[in-house]
Amino acid sequence: MSEKVVLVTGGARGIGFACVRRFYEDGYRVVIADREDTEGARALDDIVADPSRAIYVHCDVSDKLEVHNLIAETVSAFGRIDVLINNAGIALPGGILDLSEEDFDRVLAVNLRGAFLVSKAVTRFMFDEIENREDRSRLTERPYSIINMSSINEEVAIPDYLAYTVSKGGMRQMTRAMALELAPYGIRVNAIGPGSIKTNMLAGVAGDKEAQDKIYARTPLGRIGQPDEVAGVAAFLASEDASYITGQTIYPDGGRLALNYTMPPRDDMIEDI
Repeated sequence: MSEKVVLVTGGARGIGFACVRRFYEDGYRVVIADREDTEGARALDDIVADPSRAIYVHCDVSDKLEVHNLIAETVSAFGRIDVLINNAGIALPGGILDLSEEDFDRVLAVNLRGAFLVSKAVTRFMFDEIENREDRSRLTERPYSIINMSSINEEVAIPDYLAYTVSKGGMRQMTRAMALELAPYGIRVNAIGPGSIKTNMLAGVAGDKEAQDKIYARTPLGRIGQPDEVAGVAAFLASEDASYITGQTIYPDGGRLALNYTMPPRDDMIEDI
């Protein structure tokens, strides 16, 4: 059984919970952080066979004090943090003409500022642990890993989800900047950019054949992905098999980014072929 500890924000459901379950099964001690206490307690009950290996902590990642409490409770319970998965995120609809300032700020506060606050706090803890090590000759081989849950929308845009798209574009650059800064200390920083995954965010297409057909049409593998498939990528990035990978985004997207995405024709389009 590993002594390693993974902290997963937004870990009560969807991709976050799939990551919690995968790392727990792989022998990690896990910390589930989420705002939804009922779902957090349910997630804990669903995975825990050994109560000494998992805890749930209420946390709004956009709140600095709650993030401070999250780190304090994690360290109090387990004494260390080896892997951070910044998974907490929200998506509110709206484009440049109709998105309110409040919704824009809220999405960026959770998706981007939240990842920044938690990463900052975790990195400071990792630095303290590094500074207290007697043997610092092989720092770059330490297994510390920060994994940011991004989206294919860091590469492609959704016009009616402006704030979400902006937040994921920012996540990409934050991943790269952090990776460069932290590489000398052996802290690897990578991101995962899922495509269409069967989570609550995709619940709106359930029973909507037209919406589902659009997803299938832009997904070469012809199906919606499963949260466990994303969790498998996270497990890889946290493992020694990924010890020479940092500053990258891996896209479990069913081939979508390789596809030449096309727009449906409009009546006012000019025929010039």
